[in-house]
Amino acid sequence: MKLPGVAILGSTGSIGKTALRVLARHRDRFMVRAVTAHANVALLREQVAAWAPPFVALVEGDGDAPAEWRRGAPALVEAATRPDVDVVLNAIVGAAGLDATLAALGAGKRVALANKESLVVGGALVEAAAQRGGGLIVPVDSEHSAILQCLGTRGAADVKRLIITASGGPFREWPAERVRAATVADALNHPTWAMGRKITVDSATLANKALEVIEAHFLFGLGYDQIEVVVHPQSIVHSMVEFRDGSVLAQLGVPSMELPILYALSHPERIADAGIPAFDAVQAGRLTFEAVRHDAFPCLGLGMRAGRAGGAAPAVFNGANEEAVALFLQGRVAFGAIADGVAAALDRHAGLPGGTLEALWHADAAARETVRERLGCR
Repeated sequence: MKLPGVAILGSTGSIGKTALRVLARHRDRFMVRAVTAHANVALLREQVAAWAPPFVALVEGDGDAPAEWRRGAPALVEAATRPDVDVVLNAIVGAAGLDATLAALGAGKRVALANKESLVVGGALVEAAAQRGGGLIVPVDSEHSAILQCLGTRGAADVKRLIITASGGPFREWPAERVRAATVADALNHPTWAMGRKITVDSATLANKALEVIEAHFLFGLGYDQIEVVVHPQSIVHSMVEFRDGSVLAQLGVPSMELPILYALSHPERIADAGIPAFDAVQAGRLTFEAVRHDAFPCLGLGMRAGRAGGAAPAVFNGANEEAVALFLQGRVAFGAIADGVAAALDRHAGLPGGTLEALWHADAAARETVRERLGCR
């Protein structure tokens, strides 16, 4: 029997490395056919030596990389559409992952989607590509994986509300003014999850939850008034679904990305050995939930505003956030300036049209320029 072929886009990042650990336990079920990295040549070499995939690509070229490796962003689409690839795990960070998602779905692939921005920036286009090509999206984010598992075979008509949980990040108990003055080291000190730098900052601002709300809107076909975010510091309950009869189902587990990655690869089948410890309810202890403090974390409200506006507004939100976070990580702006830049971009560009890929990239570029202008970093 032919084993499903897997392409991992972003194999040297946090999700990509975790996916390879998962796949290493299931070499009898999957074959790694393609790996791509942004610029980490050394780690990509190690992965190629361990897996010997027939396709390897580096987005940002390095003279030290082997000549046979593909180079540049177009190689992501090439990896995602190979005939020997059945599952594309898209773990690219940022809007750069959208083209590969569209191409994979258009080619009829299963997309294990860890790239939130694909749906945030181009949700309607992604839906159209899946319908046109017969591809399937299975979410990798623990929150959306939880919702998918709670839903089972039930559709949006049976759902009253989705409740997405947030850890609260490193600043959950900080007063709003102290949050605005947080340093890069503060923001990267996440209490629960080990993630890449950009995603960790998004967790600290709660912009990641805004992205997840928009993503859930497209994944599950629910209105924004049916999607709620609550803070759950223990990160044991990954999300909840309230059905129209008032029943609430939750998916619980230790905070690890290995289970949602394995489930995205195997869905709807469940494969034994996700590589995580057994859940111990007694050891988990008390589980608590809190309301989001929007005064300290305005990015969540800004993102939900963008989602409701539709059109290019989500692309504006995402592009502005990416630009502001990059400036923060470079030490050029304060933590509080991230939300300031995003708000300025939405005020100026939220009404832009978003019906085509060209229009979305225009909105993205305009948002980034406004952030640089607003934050004095042109």
